[in-house]
Amino acid sequence: MKLDTVAGKKVLVTGAAMGLGKLFAERAVREGAASVVLWDIDEAALKDTAAEFTALGGRVHHYVVDVADRDAIAEAAASVRAEVGDIDILVNNAGIVRGNSYFWETENRADIEKTMAINSLAPMYITLEFLPAMVRGAGEARVLNIASSAGLVSNPRMSVYAASKWAALGWSDSVRIELEQAGHDHVKVTTVCPTYIDTGMFDGAKGFLFTPILQQDAVVDTSWKQMKAGNPLVILPWTSRLNKALSGLLPIKMRDLFLDTVGVYHSMDQFTGRDK
Repeated sequence: MKLDTVAGKKVLVTGAAMGLGKLFAERAVREGAASVVLWDIDEAALKDTAAEFTALGGRVHHYVVDVADRDAIAEAAASVRAEVGDIDILVNNAGIVRGNSYFWETENRADIEKTMAINSLAPMYITLEFLPAMVRGAGEARVLNIASSAGLVSNPRMSVYAASKWAALGWSDSVRIELEQAGHDHVKVTTVCPTYIDTGMFDGAKGFLFTPILQQDAVVDTSWKQMKAGNPLVILPWTSRLNKALSGLLPIKMRDLFLDTVGVYHSMDQFTGRDK
């Protein structure tokens, strides 16, 4: 069933202090959500964002949460349930990326665990905190998981990131099917797989054939609409869907030649990431 608006709903967004997360949270505020819960690890930016949205008239709650820490997730979720109540719309947006080196050149091995913890495990643990109440309830509920086109095809110089997003995509779409199989049609899961976005997170990464760097406002607009409609999978742009299809059809050598020729396999060569 389609959800026309999040007005009156309780919305939680992770990674909400900046970038896509902030834009998703702003959508919720402007649509008249009953409460908008912001999670982020950056306390200063989080406070600024919360103040900005409160000035817009939103009922905003903000929590400093390290989503790489399972205990921190559980503690923050308990606080949310006590202070705000059950969540109707969950946006798993928080993510990190490390790249521009070959896997065997990894210097900080802690980056492997942190990437998997934030990109793969955190959405699982966070969703597990709020999904049971969604299932028990009768109202329309949504889980929006931000994965990546890196979860659709292999890509060098970002192997761990790709692995984390493959995991996120497989988990997210499997939960969608579980909900359908169990007859909980009021709860919908939408997985979004965009290519590089102009948030700063992928500074230095290059677009490839017919695939420019995506604009964050456009990604949020499409994702938000598809989430409310309950659509299962959003792949941005269309070339990513083509690359995925061809990857499944072509022999591996031809697949590699195609993706290398169009630029996918060299898109991370000059990656720098957001200036820390």
